[in-house]
Amino acid sequence: MVMLWENIKLAFTSLLANKMRALLTMLGIIIGIASVIAIMTVGDSLINYISEEMNSMGANNIMVSVQPRTDEDNMFNNMMAGAMMMDPISEQDKITPEMLEKLGEQYSDEIKAITIYDDPSSGQVTQDKKYANVYVTGINIGYFVSTEVDMIAGSIFSQRDLEEGRPVTIVSSIVVENIFDGDIDKALGSTIEVSVDGRYAEYTIIGVYDYVVQDMSAMMQSRQDITTNMYIPYRTSINQTHNDNFTNFYVVANNGVDSDLLAKKIERFFEGYYRNNEDYQVGAFNMQTMVEMVGSMVGMVTTAISIVAAIALLVGGIGVMNIMLVSITERTREIGTRKALGATNGSIRIQFIVEAIIICLIGGAIGILLGILGGEAAASLLGYPATPSISGIITSLVFSMIIGVFFGYYPANKAAKMNPIDALRYE
Repeated sequence: MVMLWENIKLAFTSLLANKMRALLTMLGIIIGIASVIAIMTVGDSLINYISEEMNSMGANNIMVSVQPRTDEDNMFNNMMAGAMMMDPISEQDKITPEMLEKLGEQYSDEIKAITIYDDPSSGQVTQDKKYANVYVTGINIGYFVSTEVDMIAGSIFSQRDLEEGRPVTIVSSIVVENIFDGDIDKALGSTIEVSVDGRYAEYTIIGVYDYVVQDMSAMMQSRQDITTNMYIPYRTSINQTHNDNFTNFYVVANNGVDSDLLAKKIERFFEGYYRNNEDYQVGAFNMQTMVEMVGSMVGMVTTAISIVAAIALLVGGIGVMNIMLVSITERTREIGTRKALGATNGSIRIQFIVEAIIICLIGGAIGILLGILGGEAAASLLGYPATPSISGIITSLVFSMIIGVFFGYYPANKAAKMNPIDALRYE
């Protein structure tokens, strides 16, 4: 133990005597580890963000959508094909309300709720010189079962509101703050005017939900410019757009129901309607399965990029070996003196291996710090919370030590095998 401590002190003495050279030696290690940590931090952050977003929709939720008919049997590929459709789906290819009604009746024991909503339209609520940006979204009562909406005042839509398509709305606390100066009592029952694509419509506020800023992009905006969801009854929405049918919806499974099995039943149910449709089919995806698949794909990409970044570690290790060889050449007389005084080959070898490990560990520590900072900055710019990769940090530290031993052994062994007489005569 005493010998190890002496070797560590010798290593630091040597590094402090050649600060610039030591820093340049560490540079490859620093860059390599910083790159790996930053990439893994961004990857882990993205996986956690996607998981939280999807899980917030509910682990028992099943997404059902119309997709192009393909020969693929891969759920994710089919889902991506549907997302990348260029041509709009015609009304006869969409899912009808009658289909949903029959689906709910057939699996009433397994389905807790069916959530339908139209594609949100960007709009703006205006009053005098005040404004609030909104996404006008038509929803049904099932939306409040599948999605967490924290109501702080008023009520959700009544059955009559939904069936008759009344011009009522539920707005966010941001809208109340911007239009009514935060006065919720004043907002409830008030009529607001919303412009969407040059069209104006009036709605009466019956409820207010609490909006919580969740992503970095919203945090960087003024509260005046944050865009929030403004909910209206689904029937109200389709009365305005005249599009009764839809391309996707969510199913909330009852507790204890196997979501994967229910998703397959839903696909079989719609196959009866789409059997003769050569262009489209209906796919059902369990949210938890989607989380796992997306996480797996992001993990694979992160690993692949990390391997490329790890090449910098290899280059850094070669740099360590090169500088150690130079250092040994400069310290030939020192090595000869130590051996003349009785130092064994093993002690000389350990001395230079410890020095190489110290270089790599210091470089690794700096690289980890820079990698975490870089990863957090990148994740923040992309708009989601940073999650430093603990496994990446531990792996990087261990890898730093391995590099120190591996690339320090050859120079150390060369120093250990020096003839003390030749070393003492070296100029």
